[in-house]
Amino acid sequence: MIREATAADAADIVRLVRELATYEREPDAVANTPELVERWLFGEDAVASALVAEVEGEVVGVAVWYRSYSTWTGVPGIHLEDLFVDPAHRGSGFGRRFLEALARIAVERGYARFEWVVLDWNTPAIEFYEALGAWPVKQWTTYRVDGEQLAVLARHADG
Repeated sequence: MIREATAADAADIVRLVRELATYEREPDAVANTPELVERWLFGEDAVASALVAEVEGEVVGVAVWYRSYSTWTGVPGIHLEDLFVDPAHRGSGFGRRFLEALARIAVERGYARFEWVVLDWNTPAIEFYEALGAWPVKQWTTYRVDGEQLAVLARHADG
């Protein structure tokens, strides 16, 4: 079953994000906590949402997403931040059902896009996404500023 996540799922969301980080070869990169998930996904100033897959009361998958906005289309979209299904439950259709559920949300709300990123070495995921009709946006490169460089850049904001 796929359902909207609730604050009661915060610990399971963090657990699955940590498993995803391990799969993506960054096991020590996750600083997230259940308290942060509760604040930013379910709090008064929530910035993201999540769906979870559940089997017999156990959360076995998660899709964390947030609304984006395209100045070109003039309409919001969905950005899928994380999609992870416990290895023991892969092949059960949860990945496809997550993507279908998010596509339905986008269509029902009149959003123009549904986008996500995938590591270039993650061949199983790439093949799965392409089999569903997704295509890579190869002419764009993601850039990031974080940590000390983010602080340095912010210090220059006032001139």
